[in-house]
Amino acid sequence: MFSRRTLLAGLGASIATPAVLEQAFAQHHAGHDPVYSHLTDPKIKTPPLDTMKLQHVFDSPAPPAARQGRWVTKAPLPLPRSEMAWATTLNNRMHVVGGYGEQRVDRPYHHVYDQASDKWLDAPFLPRGANHVGVVVVNGKLYAIGGFVEQNRKPDNLCFVLDGETWRSIAPLPKPFAAIGCAATNGTLHAIGGAVGDTFPTKKSVDWHLVYDPRIDQWATRAPMPTGRDHTGTLAVNGKIHVIGGRVDSFHTNSNLHHVYDPKTDKWEPRAPLPTARSGHGAVLLGGTIFVMGGEGTNRVYGQNEGYDIEKDIWESYAPMPTPRHGLGAAAIGNTIHVAGGGAVMGGSIQSAVHEAFTLD
Repeated sequence: MFSRRTLLAGLGASIATPAVLEQAFAQHHAGHDPVYSHLTDPKIKTPPLDTMKLQHVFDSPAPPAARQGRWVTKAPLPLPRSEMAWATTLNNRMHVVGGYGEQRVDRPYHHVYDQASDKWLDAPFLPRGANHVGVVVVNGKLYAIGGFVEQNRKPDNLCFVLDGETWRSIAPLPKPFAAIGCAATNGTLHAIGGAVGDTFPTKKSVDWHLVYDPRIDQWATRAPMPTGRDHTGTLAVNGKIHVIGGRVDSFHTNSNLHHVYDPKTDKWEPRAPLPTARSGHGAVLLGGTIFVMGGEGTNRVYGQNEGYDIEKDIWESYAPMPTPRHGLGAAAIGNTIHVAGGGAVMGGSIQSAVHEAFTLD
């Protein structure tokens, strides 16, 4: 389905820790694309270490889990990217779509990671570039929902499904919004929360909840989320949808809220709140635990990796992500969580190609 491309060889499989950031940066192979890039200045290809050290945080208020797990370094993205916002898994490969890269905020990139070979593959680009595109797999097909066409603002309502090697347009969102949490249940696609606004002063979070039925190519409305927010961690578990954290209008007002939606009753219920309030994080199911990693806040970029026990309704802290990032792509392949790309400092100025993987083994 995908054309293979010679990609970055990777930083090796050694375990990384926060104390060896500089060493990790130095391991990048000469002659390849940089691991870091700047949104507006192509000459800047080195990470802002001083800023990163000031902003990066690792400590969680949650009690430590008995099994902390570990992180290893994997093959970097083909180029530095951020503000993809989400990733998803299809046929045991991770798909990362859209975002910032190469001094633009409206990239149509579509990269696919093959865990078996530890390589990235080229895949069909989106028909139009955007950032904060919602992605999810429904009935074995990859969907891309909405997105901002300018820097974290000016959403559109375009939606696509990947048919073979071609993206095909589907019914657009009834109204434009982006940074949407997407999840699939019972063969339908849920688009929850997000943000609207063509300018930063007018940008605000919404509580909207729309459901797309691929069989009839139509959107319908469901019970709104109790508190409107965007840049959430959203995923389906056992037929219910968890929406975790996110921001209310801005990352200066991050939320630790955790709500669960039941499609059978069309109702929302609260769950134990996220220990570290944040937005732009990853949320991935591994075993019976939802892991939340990364994210940003005011002068903060989070490395915290916190796990939610679905049965016990409690949170615990796990080994933190070695390189804190936000606006990243996170997805599970087998028993491993992969976290690729993302911004290494607050805001959208710095993109990264960093790819780290977490396992409980």
